[in-house]
Amino acid sequence: MKTSDFYFDLPEELIAQKPCTARGDDRLMLLGRTSGAVEHHVMADLPSLVDEGTLMVFNNSRVRRSRCYGMRLLNGTETGREQEFMFLNQTGPDGDCWNTMVKGAKKVKPGAAYRFPDGSEGVIQDDASGEGTEFRLIKFPFRVTEDWFERNGHIPLPPYIRREDTDVDSERYQTVYAKETGSAACPTAGLHFTEGMLSALQAKGIELAWLTLHVGLGTFLPVRAENIEDHRMHEEVYTVPYDVAERINRAKQDGRKILAVGTTSVRTLESASDDNGIVQGGTGRTHIFMYPGYRFKVVDQMFTNFHTPESTLIMLVSAFSTRENILNAYRCAVQEKYRFFSYGDAMLIK
Repeated sequence: MKTSDFYFDLPEELIAQKPCTARGDDRLMLLGRTSGAVEHHVMADLPSLVDEGTLMVFNNSRVRRSRCYGMRLLNGTETGREQEFMFLNQTGPDGDCWNTMVKGAKKVKPGAAYRFPDGSEGVIQDDASGEGTEFRLIKFPFRVTEDWFERNGHIPLPPYIRREDTDVDSERYQTVYAKETGSAACPTAGLHFTEGMLSALQAKGIELAWLTLHVGLGTFLPVRAENIEDHRMHEEVYTVPYDVAERINRAKQDGRKILAVGTTSVRTLESASDDNGIVQGGTGRTHIFMYPGYRFKVVDQMFTNFHTPESTLIMLVSAFSTRENILNAYRCAVQEKYRFFSYGDAMLIK
């Protein structure tokens, strides 16, 4: 299949630049997974749309303040040239070297030194990260901790949000149940949920469970290959608690539905299961790429956002339903002026 098969026209004004006024006050499209039938709802309707006994699985990864700006140094003096780094993951056992995605990477040469807002300095390394031309390894004379990111970092809003992050984003670009820090982007399907919504779901007899997948390049790097089969996903780390794996397997045995909240939860569940759909607890790495033709083993229903054209995420939801159903639903969403992407509206596929 061609990457262009997953393109759709989207007016720029429908790309949400800010979260809605109050968390959870979003629109919700219900899409028939097989039929392609579309219904229009709001998030408050969700408990009435989910069957009693369903097990909903959420990703509790917390977004790191991973967008950092360093000043280029020359002979220990700041040159006035600021460089943006997106910190992705540690490399090596010491925690002092990080793989970063760099704007204008061609100008960021090995040996170049950068000073960050708290006065700490990092140096670009000779050895390549192995990820591609826009990536650089940067090394510090100390172990980089989450406190360092709190002092130096910004919330890593995606590039289609054309503004700098604010104090509002510090709260609204995290899910209310975010717990395990490590993501370079938010698992945004979860942004629609409030504590009140979680309580309402439980009151209906819907079971809730949490796993962790730290969002990295595997989720948000664009597809550059003409044929989607040539695209290679980057690895991301996930953890499925053993008790959660047992609860999922028990629900499947009982004939109850598994509803994954977000594509990261989908990718984790499908990666952590064997050929028979039995979920294994523990920590692992995944580079799973789901596109039409993939056979889902665990997930029965999906709650998700509206995704960017030609992305691995729209390919995933097309695999879960059909490409035709998804593109038709997206056309309906455009006509009805739904808000798109991270701070946009939501879709329930069942």
